[in-house]
Amino acid sequence: MGKYFKAAAALAAFAVAAPALASPPPKPLATLFKNPQCSCCESYAQYLEANDYEVNVVASHDLPLIQQRQGIPAGFEGCHTTLVGGYFIDGHVPIKTFDRLLSERPDISGITLPGMPTGTPGMGGPKSEPFKIYAVAPGKAPSVYAVE
Repeated sequence: MGKYFKAAAALAAFAVAAPALASPPPKPLATLFKNPQCSCCESYAQYLEANDYEVNVVASHDLPLIQQRQGIPAGFEGCHTTLVGGYFIDGHVPIKTFDRLLSERPDISGITLPGMPTGTPGMGGPKSEPFKIYAVAPGKAPSVYAVE
């Protein structure tokens, strides 16, 4: 009986000494700038919240100025601008690419999904074509970062 007790005691000690499964670090706060009249931006904020982001929504009539200050080229603007983790994410970018940017941390200013494509998160409707998401870096032409 002694060796069984020792084995049980060793297992119990291992269970106490084994580190608990680490939970992923909390996601950074996302600040979403939107036009006050736009409801799809609210839906996108809810989408981010459903994917474990805390979102601060700021209604502003200065969205074009905010986008310009972030360095988003003309013609590449999305519906709203989110600042998160030192990057901008412009438009209705799907969470897979949103998370990828924050995980990979490339040397860019941010990413953008121009316009308001149907079928993107927060927009609703059927997806009619793949979404091209562009990387934006100072002094460089936008380049395709992801296609979803």
